[in-house]
Amino acid sequence: MEEEIEFRRWDELIPDALGLIFRNLPLQETLTVIPRVCKSWGRAVAGPYCWQEVDIMEWSKFRTPETITRMLQMLVLRSSGSLRKLCVAGLPNDQCFSFIADHANSLRTLQLPRSEISDLIVEQVAARLSTITFLDVSYCKTIGGPALEAIGKHCKHLRKLQRRMHGWELLDRVSQDDEALAIAATMPKLKHLEILYLRISTEAVCQILLKCPELQLLDVRGCYSVKLDERFVKKFSGLKVIGPGSDNEGWDECSNYSVSSGYLAWDFVASVMDDDFDEEMLDEAWEDDQSMEDVEMRFYDCFYLDNGGFDWPLSP
Repeated sequence: MEEEIEFRRWDELIPDALGLIFRNLPLQETLTVIPRVCKSWGRAVAGPYCWQEVDIMEWSKFRTPETITRMLQMLVLRSSGSLRKLCVAGLPNDQCFSFIADHANSLRTLQLPRSEISDLIVEQVAARLSTITFLDVSYCKTIGGPALEAIGKHCKHLRKLQRRMHGWELLDRVSQDDEALAIAATMPKLKHLEILYLRISTEAVCQILLKCPELQLLDVRGCYSVKLDERFVKKFSGLKVIGPGSDNEGWDECSNYSVSSGYLAWDFVASVMDDDFDEEMLDEAWEDDQSMEDVEMRFYDCFYLDNGGFDWPLSP
C-alpha cells in the first residue's frame, strides 16, 4: 500500500519561507498582487521577510525624485532593521541619505549611483554606516574627498568601493587627487577599487597601492594622467590593474554593469516617464501597511537564522 503523501497548504508556510519565495518576484507583484491572495501572504509582504535585500536599481533609474523617496521610505521601514543590501539610483537629496543611515544597523551593501548627496551629509552620518563592506557612489557629482575620507574613517569593514565618473561631468575639476589620497589614507583594508575617469595623478594612485596592501583589483581606466610602471606594479603580488587605457579585458570580472550602462540615457528618458502607475502602486501598498498595523507579526524560533544566513529579527 502506497504511503499517503501529506501536502501542506501554501497559506500555512511560515513568513520566513514565504519571504524567500516572494523576494524572487517583480516589485509590482510583491507590493500589489501578493497581499491580495490571503492574510498570511499579506503579513509576509508587510513584514521584514521580503525586504532584507532591497534592490530597486533598475526601477528607480527613470522615476521622479518624489516617487523614489516614497518607495525608499516604505521598503526600508518594512525591513524593520534587518536591511542588509540597498541598491537605488538617483537618491534625490541629503534627507534620503540620512534616512538610510538611520536604518543601517545591519547594512552591508549600499549602492547609490547618480545620487544628489553632499560632502556635509556624508560627514555627518558616516558613523552610522560602520557595517558597510561594499559602497557604490559612482556618478555622484556633488561629493569629493571629504565624503570619502569620512567613509574611510568610520567604515572600517569596507572592502569594495566603486567610484566611477563620466569624463564630461568633471570638466570643471582640475584635480581629484584629494579623493585618491583620502582612499589611501583611510581605507587600508580595501580589496576591490574602481575609480574610472577620475582626474587623478600617478603619484596619488601610487599612494593607494602603497597604503592598501590587501588590494586585489584596481581599475583606473579613463584616468589618462596615470602612468604606472609595470615593474613597480609587479611588486604587489596578487594585484590586478586595469587601465588607464580603454581596454575592456578583465572587465566582466570586476563589475556588474559597464561604463556604457543605462545611466547614460538617464536625462533623456527620465523626463518622459509616466509615474502615474507607480503612484497607484505605492498608494495601494501604503494602504496595506495601514491595514496591517493591528495584525500580530509572528516570529519562529524553529527557523535557524544562523544556519540560514539571514539576519531577521529574533522571536520576542
